[in-house]
Amino acid sequence: MADKAALITGGSSGIGLAVARALGEDGYGITVSARRPEKLEQAAAELRDEGLDVLSIPANMAQEEDIKRMVDAHGERFGRIDVLMNNAGIGIGGAIADAETKKLDMQIDVNLRAVYLTTRDAIPLLKAAGTDGGALIVNTASIAGKRPQGWLAAYSATKAGVIALTEATAMELAADGVRCTAICPGFVDTAMTEWIRGQVPPSEMIRPEDVAEVVRCLLRLSPACIVPEVMMVRPQELATGGAP
Repeated sequence: MADKAALITGGSSGIGLAVARALGEDGYGITVSARRPEKLEQAAAELRDEGLDVLSIPANMAQEEDIKRMVDAHGERFGRIDVLMNNAGIGIGGAIADAETKKLDMQIDVNLRAVYLTTRDAIPLLKAAGTDGGALIVNTASIAGKRPQGWLAAYSATKAGVIALTEATAMELAADGVRCTAICPGFVDTAMTEWIRGQVPPSEMIRPEDVAEVVRCLLRLSPACIVPEVMMVRPQELATGGAP
């Protein structure tokens, strides 16, 4: 069994898969979770073929019982969480005036509530690792949480909530050796940004591997160094305030 372990939600593609691969290459045992079992198992098999120690747990982040089952399964396999990456997320665009309540609820449930519940259920395993070299919570937020966007109001609000939750969690768990960072990227070349590719080609987007390297960097820092958040933007976003 690996000496260290990571639990990554939204781990079947994009940022989550890139971080899973990077940490697996660095010797971590990995649990990846996502909503679609077939896609998740395909990603997990790909990582296992690369020689990585991977457990896959399908889970719907909008369901509290799925979250608990996921954390329990990870604990049974690895016994600790050195890295928790709350990465699962959903973005639904549109005007506030036209928004369907169920789509609002879905974004709140997956983007914010699930981060809170997963963190809550993982705290005992995080503390176990925190007293044995330190643990890290990484929450995937968004540049929209720093620079809210019209027609992405619910998404922007949930990601701003993730940033606040990250800092509050850090205050509660610092004495237990658990650090917390919110990563706030601009457009990343993943399935979630397919809608903008007519304006922003993939070649001009942040790579999922860039986010993975930030996570690696955070893990190399001394326990005395707390990084509440990391903003990752494209050159164009520096001038436009986050718009395409």
